Amino acid sequence: MTVYFIGAGPGAADLITIRGARILGLCRTCLYAGSLVPRELLDLCPPGATLIDTARMPLPDIISHMVAAHEAGHDVARLHSGDLSLYSAFTEQCRELTQREIDHEIVPGVPAFAAAAAALDIELTTPGVGQSLLITRVSTLSTDMPDGEDLASLASCGVTLALHLAAHRTEEIVAALAPHYGLECPTATVAFASQPGQKIVRCALRELPEALAAEAIRKTAVIFVGKVLDPHSDPSVTDSYLYSRARMSKLRSEPGHDR
Repeated sequence: MTVYFIGAGPGAADLITIRGARILGLCRTCLYAGSLVPRELLDLCPPGATLIDTARMPLPDIISHMVAAHEAGHDVARLHSGDLSLYSAFTEQCRELTQREIDHEIVPGVPAFAAAAAALDIELTTPGVGQSLLITRVSTLSTDMPDGEDLASLASCGVTLALHLAAHRTEEIVAALAPHYGLECPTATVAFASQPGQKIVRCALRELPEALAAEAIRKTAVIFVGKVLDPHSDPSVTDSYLYSRARMSKLRSEPGHDR
C-alpha cells in the first residue's frame, strides 16, 4: 500500500500529468482539498472509490484516513493543488507517515507560477535581462517567514520575483520592493491561473495596490515583479545562445556531427 501525493496542477483539470491521472485511476481512496482541486479530477477515480474532502480537516484526521486505508490494503491518492514542492504542507504529512512506516511517493504537478507565466505569454529567464527566479511569499497570521527571508532582504539582489500567497499584502510589497526595484518596475499578477475565472493585471509597482483592489484580487494569485516582464524595453536584452551561429558552427565542428 502506498500514499501517492499527486500534484493536481494549477486549476485546469487537464493540466494534471499523465502519470498523476493514471495513478489516480488506481487508488481506491482519494483525499483532496475541495476548495482547491477541480471536481472533474475526481471522475478519474475508480468506481466505488472513497472520496474524502480535507478542506476543513485537521492533520490528525487526514492521517487517520490514510492509516485506515493502509490497514485495508488500499492505495491512497492525496491530491494537492499545483506541485508538492511549493507551499503544499507536505512535510508534516510525510513525517507522520514515515513514523508509521507507511510508504509514500510524490507525483509532481504543474506549479502555479508556470501556469501564470504561460497566461502572460512570457519567458521568466530572458538573456541579458534576468536569468534567475526567486519564489517567495510574505508573512501571514498562519505562517511567519523565517529570519533572513523577509521580502526586503530577499529583494536586495533585484532578481525576478514570483510572489505567492501575497495578494492581500500589496502595500507591504510595494514598501519592501520600491527601494530595490523602483516604483516604475513592471509587475504582472495572474489570479486563478488556467481556470475559467482567470484574471491578469499588468501595472507598475507603485500601482499594484490600487490595480489589484480594482479587480478584487486578494488570493489564489501569483505576482511577478521584474524587468523580464517587459524585456524588449531593456537595452541589455540579447538572443539566446541556443539559436546563435556560434553554437551552430560549434556543433558542426564536433566529432560525429555527420552521423
